[in-house]
Amino acid sequence: MPESLVPPVDLELRLVRYFTVVADELHFGRAADTLRLAQPSLSRQIRRLERELGVPLLDRGPRGTRLTQAGETFLPQARELLRSAARAAASARSAAGHGPFTVGYTTHQIVTPAVREVRRRHPDADVRTLHVDWSEPRDALLDHRVDVLVTRFLFSAEGLDVTVLYDEPRVLLVPLGHRLAGRASVTLADFADEPLPRFTGADRAGANPPGHTNLGALVDTLEDKLELVASGEVVSLAPAGFRGSLRADIVAVPVVDAVPVQVVLAARADDPHPLLPAFRRAARTCLLPPGTDRPGEPQGLGTRTGAGSGSRRVGTEPAAGSE
Repeated sequence: MPESLVPPVDLELRLVRYFTVVADELHFGRAADTLRLAQPSLSRQIRRLERELGVPLLDRGPRGTRLTQAGETFLPQARELLRSAARAAASARSAAGHGPFTVGYTTHQIVTPAVREVRRRHPDADVRTLHVDWSEPRDALLDHRVDVLVTRFLFSAEGLDVTVLYDEPRVLLVPLGHRLAGRASVTLADFADEPLPRFTGADRAGANPPGHTNLGALVDTLEDKLELVASGEVVSLAPAGFRGSLRADIVAVPVVDAVPVQVVLAARADDPHPLLPAFRRAARTCLLPPGTDRPGEPQGLGTRTGAGSGSRRVGTEPAAGSE
């Protein structure tokens, strides 16, 4: 049937959200507790959604609740519908300059000085902060969970506006007692034969040096990576900022010929939020490389437009980095 002839379905997002909670719990009682609803009321709302769709989504049997085939098909699309609605609402608020301005940051990134400066200059603004997992910088921005993000550049910049704040040297993480643990520094050639972690997802692009083919266990989280290093299963590149918070059974050795990691400020391309320029200015002034005590701008500052001396516009793909 042509799309123009498909009869419209007026779905209430509230009912769709109720369904996703029941689908997660597969238990009406627990879902009702999560939603703070009476169980009979929740059952009625789910039946109302099923009537609107014209199909049963849940099989309520003596052995418990399970998804029907229609429910299995509808569930991922229901979640995407809720995400799309949240993005649309956040985008509208952003365009109007309403709602909170959320500053995201990943592990070992300190945004406090820039956030404090924006709050000082805009005392009536609702400026919030949110930690973002190392594997989710693009998703966090594109899903409108954050309005701006300070992170290391290990992801595609497509659809984003990325400003380089500064370059961060890299170190090699090795277990205590490793043959390289006592070295003052190493080169890439020194560990060319050592296994490095494998990473999943597009948000770890460039996490290992180009051409390094000896890859060990798959890593999903920073904690998993550190455990693999400590146990001797892999060695791993990391930003120099990691040195101050490593566990006692891991040693960080500077890598003298590794390309530095770019620490960047990323936002959605052409985002009209009125606080974004203010935060960008504050970040350039306040967010300095670790160990920098001088006032003023960090080296290598730049904007997407390339304005100003020494500025750098980031392309759609990161240089080889690590985290």
